[in-house]
Amino acid sequence: MAASFAPEIPTLVLEPTERAPGIARRFVGARFAGWGIADDHVGRLVVSELVTNGLLHGAGPIVVRVYRDERKGHPVIEVWDGGEGRPVVRSEDRGAEAGRGLVLLAATVRAWGVRPLNEGGKIIWAALY
Repeated sequence: MAASFAPEIPTLVLEPTERAPGIARRFVGARFAGWGIADDHVGRLVVSELVTNGLLHGAGPIVVRVYRDERKGHPVIEVWDGGEGRPVVRSEDRGAEAGRGLVLLAATVRAWGVRPLNEGGKIIWAALY
């Protein structure tokens, strides 16, 4: 029987500081450039929102992974953190100073979701077009 191996998925581990979203945006930009995707705007927006949410509402280090869906070839962004809370899409409040990020994310990606980690925490993922 022949063995096959999945390629390693580059992983970025971030300290939960205000620098984390910018580092994550550069990481996504580099991955997209490596795939020949010139327009990385949505990917950088998505990772910035997810990392910021992990920073504000999560716990511990923030882990970012970016890979291509094996079947469709679309980029997928995953952000992990140790927080137990789950993201909530809020109703639109035009007067609010925050709380619009997940609404924007949902409108710009193919699909997104959250799944718990066995060791605690969660992974929030977004599949891009």
